Amino acid sequence: MRSHLVSQTLALAAVASASVTSATSLEDICTADYVKSKLPPSDFIQGITLDPSSVTANAVHNASVGAAATFYPAATFSYCNLTLAYSHDSRSGDRVLVQYWLPDPAQFQNRYLSTGGGGYAINSGTESLPGGVMYGAVAGRTDGGFGGFTVQADAAMLLANGTLDYETLYMFGFKAHWELSKIGKQLTRNVFNMDDGTKLYSYYQGCSEGGREGWSQIQRFGDEWDGAAIGAPAFRWSFQQTQHLYSNIVTKTLGYFPPPCEMDKIVNETISACDLLDGLKDGVVSRSDLCQLHFDISSVVGQPHYCAASPGGFSFGMRTSATPEQNGTVSKEAVEVAKEVIRGLRDSQGRQVYLSYQTAATFADVNTQYNTSSGKWELSVNGLGAEFIALLLDKNGTNLSNLNGVTYDTLKGWMIGGMQEYYSTLQTTWPDLTPFHEAGGKVIHFHGEADNSVPTASSVRYWESVREIMYPHLSYKDGANALKDWYQLYLVPGAAHCATNPLMPNGPFPQTNLQVLIDWVEKDVRPVTLNATVLQGEHLGENRQICAWPLRPMWKNGSMRCEYDQKSIDTWHYDLNGVPIPVY
Repeated sequence: MRSHLVSQTLALAAVASASVTSATSLEDICTADYVKSKLPPSDFIQGITLDPSSVTANAVHNASVGAAATFYPAATFSYCNLTLAYSHDSRSGDRVLVQYWLPDPAQFQNRYLSTGGGGYAINSGTESLPGGVMYGAVAGRTDGGFGGFTVQADAAMLLANGTLDYETLYMFGFKAHWELSKIGKQLTRNVFNMDDGTKLYSYYQGCSEGGREGWSQIQRFGDEWDGAAIGAPAFRWSFQQTQHLYSNIVTKTLGYFPPPCEMDKIVNETISACDLLDGLKDGVVSRSDLCQLHFDISSVVGQPHYCAASPGGFSFGMRTSATPEQNGTVSKEAVEVAKEVIRGLRDSQGRQVYLSYQTAATFADVNTQYNTSSGKWELSVNGLGAEFIALLLDKNGTNLSNLNGVTYDTLKGWMIGGMQEYYSTLQTTWPDLTPFHEAGGKVIHFHGEADNSVPTASSVRYWESVREIMYPHLSYKDGANALKDWYQLYLVPGAAHCATNPLMPNGPFPQTNLQVLIDWVEKDVRPVTLNATVLQGEHLGENRQICAWPLRPMWKNGSMRCEYDQKSIDTWHYDLNGVPIPVY
């Protein structure tokens, strides 16, 4: 495992940092007065004014995170918790909060890290910040100017019904993270007394919406970061958000609203049937492409299913309804729903409009609810998709309460209309990354192969777009190899959305991405496979390696090799001939 590198990093940090920090202590740097004296000048960013009176600073000693954390290994560290506000001169009443965790000067290693959010949140609370401090980096987050670190962009997006707050849109789309990074990097240099000739390495880490936020900077500001670790990005925003309603329309169109237990049975049987296709029986579908090629979901028809009653709860921030005890057999209708969801959205002329989830991902978007009055299962409108239509297309504060009259063609219209309106802010799929590449930037892009919120093929499509645009004269394999020198995509076997998967607990997760990225950027150690760890289940703590796309894993005689399989690769590619312009 690479997690032992964290302790080595911390042990060596004092030697590396002594020349730039003059051996100051955490208490020395962690006072409001000291931080005020180190703020960038007032004209540091045109049109922005920092507020020295807003500075707060307090030292935290011996904080710790456990080994089960998804995006970093176990560690113990001390830090200075610093907050700061600033305003945009052109916007009355504007106030943006930023927070930075500063490592103990003895552990500082000339690094800065920005972190992202999820859903409509532009930050992930403080849960992402330890991943920077433990590696000797100042780690930062922003509230985007939405009214506090716990306030999401959707709460601030409308000035009134019919009137979008475009400054909030721009802040959420890309501006807030650029400002967070600019301020954070200069503040880091100032606080730790770095001279102009000393390199400050800058990084980013985020997943889901945080992944989109990461790409928003790489695509616009080529020299902003030296490296980024980006997971399951929710880019191609209008397609991604409307996609959440697609499964609803499948059930509505087919006239069958399956109980959740029935769809769960289909997933569990799929996992069981496809487990061995990668050559290793471990309860993990590492090759969803082979599953798609060789497994017929129709074989599940007639299989018994049972689920106990559930009180309901939350999934991806949305409330799920209570469910009664469920018991029966898998129907042909449920299998047809599953097949149609996996096919992806097509319009009334049969043309492909968008891609969908991989075989063996759960059918979270199917989203039915039990009506206690009628004793029947019925449609439950997906909240993420409904909010996008109401907030950013209809521009009102009332989510869709039903999908009456909505068809596959309606979804297509929403996707294309949203792309037109938000191409420059939220789509975030600009494929020419030449400025970033020429500045020496590196990207580790990863995506759970069983993601049930952002389709895994979405990341494959973007990687393919970058390859095609930047290496148009090279063959597929040569272009892929050229891209691997600075941008690598990894599909994480069995993983769910930015997380491990309880249905496939033996699947590995790339917990040490930031360390791998640091080694690549600072030591030119280019990863060939991505380091990962099993974080749950019977193989807890076991090390695994993940193949870099387009290579796919195959086990033989107890060892894994990364193979090139054109038929498998082809299953990931969609001809989106239902959209009139290229969809990157």
